[in-house]
Formats: sequence, structure tokens, C-alpha cells
Amino acid sequence: MVICGDYCVAHYMFVKMSVWFRFHFYGHDMTRQVEAHHFCGHLNEEFRQCLIYDRPDDDGRLIGLEYIVSEQLFLTLPDEEKKFWHSHEFEVKSGVLFMPGVPGPIQRQDLEKVAKTYGKVIHFWQVDKGDNLPLGIPQVMMALTRDGQLYETLAKDVENRYDISFEKERENRAYIKGPDHGIHPLANAAGKGLQTVLKEVDCFKEGKST
Repeated sequence: MVICGDYCVAHYMFVKMSVWFRFHFYGHDMTRQVEAHHFCGHLNEEFRQCLIYDRPDDDGRLIGLEYIVSEQLFLTLPDEEKKFWHSHEFEVKSGVLFMPGVPGPIQRQDLEKVAKTYGKVIHFWQVDKGDNLPLGIPQVMMALTRDGQLYETLAKDVENRYDISFEKERENRAYIKGPDHGIHPLANAAGKGLQTVLKEVDCFKEGKST
């Protein structure tokens, strides 16, 4: 297992990258919860992009991507688009989103910003099914938004592996605020389920309409 330590702290501070641990669940099935190890590049203060692996070691498989935008950028999205994006406030304040190996005070400097953002996640590899290759249709994923969603067994396993207490982190982050305008009602799939489906259509050809 990779523990970032001093190198990760320096990398985060000076190269504008961060490493996160989080949980995702399938947009249409909250019972399918998976670990999501994020390696994120900060293009600017408004936009980040992350590669997502199923584990942080050398054998980790690239299973998805996440785009992260500021609240200001999110609010410019068409309403039909907003449902694909999830909020990060609960993940941050509950402690389940954390940076392995990075001291708490340094984490919180960035998490104060993350709590106000929105993310759009697509997973290509359904590792929870035991697939050896990225099979099937890429799926929209969602993030935790309230207590009682995350399986207790998953939470305890992660706390033990990373020597972290989500409850202690919750206490330390109680002061952190979410989006200035509150969580948008259309975010987080507007409280509904989302599933990517495949539809066969006629292929567009130059000079002809379908």
C-alpha cells in the first residue's frame, strides 16, 4: 500500500496535485459501493481532473475518471447537466474523504475548498463484480450525501487500514462550510437514480441526417 508521507505533502503543495481516498456508489444502485483512490491534477482554482484506481499500490487498476468544478462553474451548467454532478460537502465534513499520509491541518486547507465543489464521475471497470477487464457500459457514479448510506463494514475496514477515525475527522472539520448557495437541488441526480444505457441508432453519414 502506498503511504504518501512527506513526499506526498511536498508533491501536493508544490506541484498542485492531490491524492484522495473516497467511496463511490453506482448511480442506479447504492448497494454497490466501491473504494475510489483519486490522483488529481489541479488545472486551476476552478477545475480539477482525477484518475481513479481501485487501490493505491502498483497493481491498482484504472477504473474511472472524475472532473471537479467550483460552485461558480457548476451554476453555469444547463439544468439537464446538473443531475450528473454530485456535491462533496458531506464527504468532506463526515471525514470519509481524506488524503492518506497528509497531516490533518494541511488536508483541511484544501478540503475547505473541496467542500464547496461538485464532481462528475464515470467508472469504466465494474471491479465489484469481479470483472478481469473493463466490461460493459461505463456508468455514472455518485457520492455519499448523508449518514447511514455507507456500509459500516467498509468504513471500519478503511479506518483500520489507514489508522484513521472518521468520527474524529468529523469533529475536526465541523467548521468547514459547503457551497455558498447551498447544495443545488438538481445535483446528486436530484435525489433519484441514474443509469447509463446503450441505445442503438442509425450512424450519421455526411450529407444525410439520421
